[in-house]
Amino acid sequence: MFYCPVCGIKSLETISSKKFVCNQCQFTFYQNTAAAVMVAICCQDELLVATRARNPGIGMWDLPGGFVDPDESLEGAVVRELYEELNMTVTAAKYIFSNSNTYLYKNIEYKTCDAFFVVELDEKPRVQAQDDVAAVEWVKLADIDITRFAFESTKKAVLKLRE
Repeated sequence: MFYCPVCGIKSLETISSKKFVCNQCQFTFYQNTAAAVMVAICCQDELLVATRARNPGIGMWDLPGGFVDPDESLEGAVVRELYEELNMTVTAAKYIFSNSNTYLYKNIEYKTCDAFFVVELDEKPRVQAQDDVAAVEWVKLADIDITRFAFESTKKAVLKLRE
C-alpha cells in the first residue's frame, strides 16, 4: 500500500503494474512511462560518446539526451538536452525509432520510452561536457565496444546506427 496523493491516507491498492486505486476516496493513480530522448551525433565515421557523471551508470557510456519536460516536444527536448549537456546548438535532428527502457534510480524503477535521433555533421563541433556528462569523446562507430553503454536502449540504438 502507498499513500494517496489526494486524501493522503495510506490506502492505494495496486490494481496492475501501472494502475493504483485509493480504497478511501476512490482516486485512480496511473504510473505512466516517461518520455526520453537520446541523440547520436555523427561526423563521418565517428560517434560522439558521453561518459555519465551520475548514477545510474556513472562512468559508463551514453548518448547525449534525457527526459522530456512537461509541455515539451521530443524535438524541443533534443535541442534543450544538447545545449545543457554539451553547450551545443542544433537546429535539426532526424528521428530514427523508439525503444522501451528501464531506468533504475535510487532503487526506484522507472520505465521510459526512449526516442532516438541522429544529427549528421560535416565537421566536429566544439562541445563541452556539462550537466550530467563527465566527458565526451569521438569514437569510430566500427570500433565501439557496445558493452560500455549504460542502458540497453542505447546499445540497441548504436547497433541500429551500424546497420
